[in-house]
Amino acid sequence: MGWVNVGMGGLGAVVPGLPSVVFFIAAAYSFSRSSPRFERWVLGLPGIGGMVADYRAGLGMARRAKLAAIASVVVFGSISAVAVSQRLWLSALIGVLCLCGILHIVFGIPLRERVLRERANVQAAQDLE
Repeated sequence: MGWVNVGMGGLGAVVPGLPSVVFFIAAAYSFSRSSPRFERWVLGLPGIGGMVADYRAGLGMARRAKLAAIASVVVFGSISAVAVSQRLWLSALIGVLCLCGILHIVFGIPLRERVLRERANVQAAQDLE
């Protein structure tokens, strides 16, 4: 499964609208259970490895990454809905799924800056004790 996810993540890096980081997160998880060597390889990938490590650390997404993800959902969801516009129910389904994705990005994934600020506040409070 790790290599399947690496393949999908690699494909996502070149195909517009297909995510890549989520597949590398899944690959790192799979490799953590089967091959620590390949897990370290995924975590060491330039650009991707840091995002996988941040996810594991519970840091969430940076504001710019959230905005880019939402923009991608809007653009590619709109293109998809227009492409199947002859089937209204399918366009509506795409719209609902896109809305669910956007709501998850906004409310389900923590904002990296906020998590770091909260951790700093907790650390400062502990230092005062």
